[in-house]
Amino acid sequence: MAQKGGLIVPVILSGGSGSRLWPLSRKALPKQLLPLAGSDTMIQATASRARDKSFAAPIIIAGQDHRFLIAEQLRAAGIAGARIILEPAGRNTAPAAAVAALKVMEDDPEGLILLMPSDHVVADPKAFQEAVVAAAVAARTGALVTFGIKPAAPETGYGYIKAGKPLEGAPGTLEVERFVEKPDRATAEAYLKSGQYYWNSGMFLFSARAFLAEMERLEPGMLTSCRDAIQHAHRDLDFIRLGEAAFLACPSQSIDYAIMERTARAAVVPADMGWSDVGSWQSLWEISPRDGDGNTLLGDVVIQQAVNSYIRSEGPLVAAVGVDNLVVVATKDAVLVSHRSASQDVKKIVEQLEAKSRDHHIHHTVVHRPWGSYEGVDAGERFQVKRIVVKPGAKLSLQMHHHRAEHWIVVSGTAMVTCDDKEFLLQANESTFIPQGSRHRLENPGKVPLQLIEVQSGSYLGEDDIVRFEDSYGRAPAAKKPA
Repeated sequence: MAQKGGLIVPVILSGGSGSRLWPLSRKALPKQLLPLAGSDTMIQATASRARDKSFAAPIIIAGQDHRFLIAEQLRAAGIAGARIILEPAGRNTAPAAAVAALKVMEDDPEGLILLMPSDHVVADPKAFQEAVVAAAVAARTGALVTFGIKPAAPETGYGYIKAGKPLEGAPGTLEVERFVEKPDRATAEAYLKSGQYYWNSGMFLFSARAFLAEMERLEPGMLTSCRDAIQHAHRDLDFIRLGEAAFLACPSQSIDYAIMERTARAAVVPADMGWSDVGSWQSLWEISPRDGDGNTLLGDVVIQQAVNSYIRSEGPLVAAVGVDNLVVVATKDAVLVSHRSASQDVKKIVEQLEAKSRDHHIHHTVVHRPWGSYEGVDAGERFQVKRIVVKPGAKLSLQMHHHRAEHWIVVSGTAMVTCDDKEFLLQANESTFIPQGSRHRLENPGKVPLQLIEVQSGSYLGEDDIVRFEDSYGRAPAAKKPA
């Protein structure tokens, strides 16, 4: 439904893998989909900050791999009416902003866009709302507004904005004198002392019309590619897939480089909203509750004489003795130990894993699928064991495997099994055998999650040994549409 009257449309950018927060953040489950700084995931918290009567339903720009997780997390958070636009490949923030602006213009030519990364923390929602109100006044005059964070320290990991004189007709907003790159320590200290510089938060507010006018002037080729990508978009279930060829032809540029550093319309609203980009374990430690010894302890953790450390377990017991200024993060299949000051270099570990063709930077032991999840329990020569959970009412594709057979043992719930020309129900403590080469399907007709153990055996057990004949999620060949 079209939104009228110049409402603010939250546009949430959900890209990136958060490699500095490995082993918790991984390519298949990146930091924005994790509850790193509270009970909500970061994308849920971002969407929830912009959901009062002055905001329209959000637009999410994301890659296809996370589409079902994003949709489910928004539903769980009570975020209604969100449109999820899928990029065929990442092209940085400028094309994403252009696509969003074009979609908003279709609905409301006077609409405003609040562009936000999905993986930032804002600890003071009231200060955030006040900054948005001030920025909206400036945006309605044609300004392209960014939010400048009052620096609390001479941080060298952020870009900075130098503010100029007050923007006429927009209280609380300043003209941007210039954007500056990440400084060295001495320069950052000078910026902090001057009081004229702010951290660049990566959040923006502008009218769709004004932004597109500047893109037409500064990046006309990029805008043409984005228009073509929308023209050739198609619906896939509840998602909007951009035209692949058109979008891939688009240059990859950030909104800062493409527009904000080159426009005469740039303005900044200074804000002190408890902002963090949560770019490393060090920054997460800084914003997390700590005990009297400066420790953040999460999960099954026991310490003795530990100080100023971030210690987190997502599974096994972690014990730490006599440690200082460490990051220790344990998952079911990996353990990170780092000095807090070196936590920015965790991404180099991820690069090593990728170079060695390991998959620990891609998946956790629990792999999420639109129908539920599976977890590797054991594996050996010619066999592997998985724990499978199917959501109520969900079903897997009708499929076949060339190289493996499967045994299914129901632990709880009810399974509807299709195996070639047979269809039957299995209850808890019942099992069945799926021969190699048979067409089969598993579904959950009940109202509680279906849990079962799957034992696979055969000459090849890779996830790519699957032929889909029918699928509810657009993954079977007949279900796919051309971009």
